[in-house]
Amino acid sequence: MAGMTLEQLKIFLAVAQNLHFTRAAEELYITQPAVSAAIHNLEQEYGVKLFHRIGRHIEIAEAGKLLQVEAQKILDQVSLTERGLRELNNLQRGELKLGSSLTIGNYWLPSKISEFKSQYPGIQIDCTLANAETICVGTAMGQFDLGLVEGDVKPALQSTLEYEIVGSDRLQIVVGQKHPWFEWGEVDLSQLTQTPWVMRVRESGTQQRFEEALQNWDINLSELNVILVFTSGEMAKAAIENGVGATGISELMVKKEIQLGTLRAIRVIDNRESNGAMPAAGYAYAEIVRPFFKIKHRQRFQTALSKVFEQMLISSMLDSSHQHLSVI
Repeated sequence: MAGMTLEQLKIFLAVAQNLHFTRAAEELYITQPAVSAAIHNLEQEYGVKLFHRIGRHIEIAEAGKLLQVEAQKILDQVSLTERGLRELNNLQRGELKLGSSLTIGNYWLPSKISEFKSQYPGIQIDCTLANAETICVGTAMGQFDLGLVEGDVKPALQSTLEYEIVGSDRLQIVVGQKHPWFEWGEVDLSQLTQTPWVMRVRESGTQQRFEEALQNWDINLSELNVILVFTSGEMAKAAIENGVGATGISELMVKKEIQLGTLRAIRVIDNRESNGAMPAAGYAYAEIVRPFFKIKHRQRFQTALSKVFEQMLISSMLDSSHQHLSVI
């Protein structure tokens, strides 16, 4: 028995994905007869039908469905092995695949990537930005070596993903110049239900943290007058900058606008009673501090590049903590 080859598996997968011999040949830059021969040889070798020929069309057979799943696993593992071998050169070349939620990817991660690239200039970094839920699912499926999210890892994925805090930021309630709160600078918790709100979609890590804060403040989300819901923080920021609503947003995203005076961060006074009495030291300001999580698959092979980048994130967090303590 000659056995199947990686080239045959690549050709088979192309046919299975396109359900068309000619399109598979065009995708792989080989001839259509070469594709037909590879499929024929596999079917002859193992005595199975991988595809049913129905007129000018084909359908994948049961044996083909099995091979499709296993072939993809094999080629994925080969790809990881090749990456591992390429990294046996003191990290002078290779590829790191990152997935990041939007706020982290746009405002926090770029400086980390720049620091890493300065040490390893030959490394290619492929970073995909999406909402926190998409990054978690993608990391679980092996699309990313590491994920970075500010939202929670859903219980269904916690047995698959390992997660660790590597940073943090604050969510701030922010309004534009046309909002009456802009002149006030602070409001009571009870006043949060008295203004229109611009929100992020539920899959957003920012939105998840904001809703957790509302719960901690004994405020039900349904009590808020939500007038707009956006997929990105940039859209929410633009809406309140030109309108009358308020939003909960990362301080990283609005630092420039607050300095310019087009937006203002509103402090929230926690004026709730404690055991029937006011706090002895007076009212406190309610804050929303959220962690940034590094996530990775618990069982998938981790490349040397991934390990080095992961350690850099952890070291950076520890350095920031020490600097903060020294200032205090």
